[in-house]
Amino acid sequence: MGNGDHGKTYFWNHKIRKKIESMQFNGKRFTTIYMSLYGISNLEDISKKIFIETTQLMDKNLRKYMEANEQRTIPEYARTGIDMANFFGIIQNRDKINYEEFFSTDDKVLCFDDLERANVDVIDILGYINNFVEHDHIKTIIICNEKELSTKLKSSNLEMKTFIATYLLDKQDELNSTDKPIVEKIQQKIENVFDKANDYERIKEKLIGETFEYAPQFDYIINGIFMRYENYADFIRFLRENTRLIISTFERSGTRNLRIFKHALNDFKKVYEMVNKFYPHTSHKVMQTMLIFTIAISFEIKAGKVSKDKFMNIKDNEEYKSILVSSRILIDTRQFYIKEFDNNYYYNFKSEYRFFKFIEYYVRTRIFDMKIFKENMETIRNTVDIENLPAYKRLLIEEYWKISDDEFGKVIEDIIKDVKQGNIRLIDNVKIYAYFSYFSKKNLIDYDLKTIKNVFFNGMNLASLKSEYCANVDEELAKIAIDEVAEDMDDILKHFHTLNEQLHDKMFKEKAEDIFACIPMKMEIFYEKFDRECMNIPIFKYYDPYQLFQRISCANNEDIVIIKEKLVDRVDKYAKQLEPEIKNIKQLKQIMEDYLDGKDPSIKMVMLKEFSKDLGYIINKYKPTLFPKKEEKVEE
Repeated sequence: MGNGDHGKTYFWNHKIRKKIESMQFNGKRFTTIYMSLYGISNLEDISKKIFIETTQLMDKNLRKYMEANEQRTIPEYARTGIDMANFFGIIQNRDKINYEEFFSTDDKVLCFDDLERANVDVIDILGYINNFVEHDHIKTIIICNEKELSTKLKSSNLEMKTFIATYLLDKQDELNSTDKPIVEKIQQKIENVFDKANDYERIKEKLIGETFEYAPQFDYIINGIFMRYENYADFIRFLRENTRLIISTFERSGTRNLRIFKHALNDFKKVYEMVNKFYPHTSHKVMQTMLIFTIAISFEIKAGKVSKDKFMNIKDNEEYKSILVSSRILIDTRQFYIKEFDNNYYYNFKSEYRFFKFIEYYVRTRIFDMKIFKENMETIRNTVDIENLPAYKRLLIEEYWKISDDEFGKVIEDIIKDVKQGNIRLIDNVKIYAYFSYFSKKNLIDYDLKTIKNVFFNGMNLASLKSEYCANVDEELAKIAIDEVAEDMDDILKHFHTLNEQLHDKMFKEKAEDIFACIPMKMEIFYEKFDRECMNIPIFKYYDPYQLFQRISCANNEDIVIIKEKLVDRVDKYAKQLEPEIKNIKQLKQIMEDYLDGKDPSIKMVMLKEFSKDLGYIINKYKPTLFPKKEEKVEE
């Protein structure tokens, strides 16, 4: 637990410390020295801290100040703002001080707090503390949150560990055996190879004499926290109704940090109010899921268990769920982590919609984004009642075997209808075809593959009229949640790529129209768009050279020069990517030369002549990369 009012630190200050200081052993009284390891980043800092707390040479004024204020520890300003040795007036001819020499520790009890929040390897710190105990027989107490510590030992540097574990499994030929899921294998391998937690147990056995568990009365604390909201009747009622849920989520976080917990409830209050204001008919179940999610994500992001970017790139619930069902991507540690997150926090809590982008974004950035909020809520409205979800969507976001036998026939019929009408995104057609081919093999549907293939071919042609170009094909196809993808996928994929390529061209034609239409009247916009979007794409391939020449020749002289320079600059950097546009650039040069032929010189004509000459330079730039291909053909 953090340093909350009911935390372990409070317990130390108000109970244990007073007790120790009131006792006498052999006529000797003990004083306590308390020290938090929070944020300590090297071992010398510990010595310095103890030195400051213990030295007998402490500045009189400071001591007076501390006694007057009943302070046990040196105020922060004294620790940070001064060169310590000068402060104590004990520097000798600029030597480095050996702080240990100044310790007077025979009547001290040392207390180290926040072991799990130090930035030094725990095992090193324990070894270091052990030196005091062994050499000076100083009585020492360590306070730490062991659960948080074990998470920290486990999750440090997960990416690297996963990579190494996968590499080892591969070397030992265990990657492809099917005895257990790949994620589980990697998990086990990591534990075998990097078991820091075991080192900790061993050292602890050797070093720690007695262990006491501090377990505060949690219900009592939670009630106290709820009381902050007593002016918000609806909200506090909702919290009270869901106390069990709140406590179990808090416990699943594996950290007892009340500070984060209080923040999470505060964040949830904002979520609760916004949902009730804009979407008052939201179901109780969805509100409960939001509550779990807000607490869960707060702990995950703020307890330092995970780098913030694990959720950053997940854009919505659908993508979250597809990460859970896909068994494809092996080394994606994010997938690994998301599966654990889901199993942990939603254990026994069934809910269709359980990733809320607007909440994740709010907790991570402190910005409550209305646009994401409304998008999420609309989707929830349209999807949570699964009856209203289009059949094909169910197939893509649920494991297919969750569809009951009575519904299955109807679902298949609905999907075929949607495919025939071209209502489904082009890339989704490919995914659904993979399922259909699988169902057909397993005799779950009584269409033969040939018929299905025809339906899909025609449906894809229609779909391509309404679909956008898909840039991340592999990533999309990795979401198919069946392991044996059919051999007969090739034709469908080929057809998809042809159509997708056409969409690609269509997209670029529209882009070219949009951008070149800015010449000559809106040059500012043209430059901005051209720089941002066209430097490394062959945009000239998609625009008619005659029209382009007309536009350029109407521009003023200065713009003609700037456009020309941009083209030269661009080909110097990206000749290879720009190759497909060479035919049109050649045509543009030809058109320019025909136009200039026999014209009287004027500044504009001179500029266009220069332009044409530079187009020659540009065309030559493409050529060297074209020759090798021809030579290769000769060798074959």
